[in-house]
Amino acid sequence: MAGTGIKTQDWAAFRAEAQRMLEAALDQMQEAAERPWQPVPGDIDARYAIRAEAQGPEQTVDRIIADVLPYHGGNIHPRFWGWVQGSGLASDLIAALAAAAVNANMGGRDHGANYMERAVVDWTRAKMGMPEGASGILVTGTSQATVIACQAARLRVMKDLRKQGQGDVRLTAYAGEGVHNATLKAVELLGIGSDNLRKVPLVGGQMDCAALARIVAEDRAAGALPFLVVGTAGSVDLGLFDDLNALADAAAALGLWLHVDGAFGAWTRIADEPYRSLSDGIGRADSIALDFHKWMYVGYDCGMALLRNEDEHRAAFAARPSYLEGAERGLAGGEPWFCDYGIDLSRGNRALKVWTALETYGEAAFCEAITGNCALAAAMAAEVEAQPLMALGAPVVSNICVFTARSDLAPETQSQVNAEIAQTLQESGEAVFSTTRMDGRVMLRAAITNHRSRPADVDAAIAAVAREAARV
Repeated sequence: MAGTGIKTQDWAAFRAEAQRMLEAALDQMQEAAERPWQPVPGDIDARYAIRAEAQGPEQTVDRIIADVLPYHGGNIHPRFWGWVQGSGLASDLIAALAAAAVNANMGGRDHGANYMERAVVDWTRAKMGMPEGASGILVTGTSQATVIACQAARLRVMKDLRKQGQGDVRLTAYAGEGVHNATLKAVELLGIGSDNLRKVPLVGGQMDCAALARIVAEDRAAGALPFLVVGTAGSVDLGLFDDLNALADAAAALGLWLHVDGAFGAWTRIADEPYRSLSDGIGRADSIALDFHKWMYVGYDCGMALLRNEDEHRAAFAARPSYLEGAERGLAGGEPWFCDYGIDLSRGNRALKVWTALETYGEAAFCEAITGNCALAAAMAAEVEAQPLMALGAPVVSNICVFTARSDLAPETQSQVNAEIAQTLQESGEAVFSTTRMDGRVMLRAAITNHRSRPADVDAAIAAVAREAARV
């Protein structure tokens, strides 16, 4: 009979191996502090090569424990502060088991998982300060959410875009210097073109709204059609925030759609002061892109696009051929369907890990963790300033600390030293800093979005940097 080789025959044996895998995964999380990133061995390609013959669950679990779990990306470790990556939650294991058992396709139809995603969207909408009736969808991350927002923004000014295309119309979008690459990719993918993403100067780390108005006026005079301004809640290098209230006022006055890149910084909305006020005004945006897999710590991947106007959101993506017609009852019910609000028809159950995390730990725990991450960044800055040869690249605003290990050296030498220290500490397993460039220098960067990090981790990491810097 077809498929009998795939169908599980011995459930008792399979159950034993599944439980063994679960225990190994739990050990991985419980012992995260003892399991830092390590270089991938040279023969890993051979180890991962897919074999023609069935190996069975026992050998497969053996291989995962030996060859997969040890070579993770490092972000489960409490001293991982590179690239604004979340740390993953123990509750993710519970959610992953349930999601695999249910195997929901979240494109639509009438089943429980879709109602759960609506609950997650509604919770997030309320926390961001968007009005009731605002629309949202879970996506891979901020990159996809930005595409969704930009498409809806285009349709506001070009109603027939989906049928007629953009044609010769020159649409222009606006963003501050240093905007995340997700915005650049979005305008390129949508055919707007990176040349038409106009960079606006910053004043005090925030978009200059007067300069924005001037550039928009110049573009309109040149025959362009300005349609979008992108605000930032948590810049990628320094964790800076635009004045979102001022930007909302400017967008309204200029007739622009306001989109906020809040990939991680949007979550200051559930932090304590003084960090919560950093994102004041975010709820006035027409759209917000944010990630649960960053500062809500859930496992990859899980982002969200939030749009103020549900009608505009749906108009940008809804398209139902006859085989996807809904019904008032039965499995084809359950309107609205999420396939009408995004790119994908086939969608995994991302909502379950968010819901499980919030139900397991409670909102207050995330407030404490996010606030604590900001406090750790401030503490790291204080330790850097206490070191005679280290220096901050900029004041710490939220959760990102950028510094040089040897401020006494020439800029080119500083760059070499900082890059070498980052690599050395990654390879030793002591800490993961990433690097960035400021004022012509490569600098060390800690982006703390890690619920496992503690003050002792900051102490150990700065001590390790000082040790390596002293060897120069």
